[in-house]
Amino acid sequence: MRKPLIYIVSGPSGSGKSTLVSKLRELPGFLFSVSCTTRPPRAMEASGKWYDFISEAEFDAKARIGEFLEYAQVFGRHWYGTPRRWLDEARQKNLDLVLEIDVQGAAQVKQKFTESVAIFVLPPSRQELERRIRERGQDSEESIARRLERARQEMQRVNEFDFVVVNSDLERAGGAIQAIALAARNSRRAMEDEARKILDSFGG
Repeated sequence: MRKPLIYIVSGPSGSGKSTLVSKLRELPGFLFSVSCTTRPPRAMEASGKWYDFISEAEFDAKARIGEFLEYAQVFGRHWYGTPRRWLDEARQKNLDLVLEIDVQGAAQVKQKFTESVAIFVLPPSRQELERRIRERGQDSEESIARRLERARQEMQRVNEFDFVVVNSDLERAGGAIQAIALAARNSRRAMEDEARKILDSFGG
């Protein structure tokens, strides 16, 4: 079985990660992970689609036995983690894996899988990011201030990523993330083909 190529899509809350990941869903050959979280579901969120909503005790038990590829506590409150089973499933189905995770989780995955492709989604401005967060109507003033400060901190780590996509125009940003994904996949295949030829020259 071919080793899956892992794509990490990360960025501040409100940057539009989910929207751009939906653009990758238009391409064949990808498996999309569903993260676990201890936070309660918001209105219209169903378990298993956006997140698997589990208790802190269940999350802690999974973390203790190594069931997560990455996990982190966000805002000092709720835990988020990516189950390792998604990587196993991608390998079994011969698909590449897309992880939509926060910057802390992205760093953990990149450290474990250095060949993974890390994409940072950047909002066009602080003002636009604040507008998007407020437009959702889900956060108090305190929560909005906390999210903006966290965004500032996360943006200081942008150089840890392989690519940056500025999400100012959906069609342009969507085209950019699709191009990155396809280019990385084609480069990977080219490298594998070259390695195969070299191995063949040695008789296997």
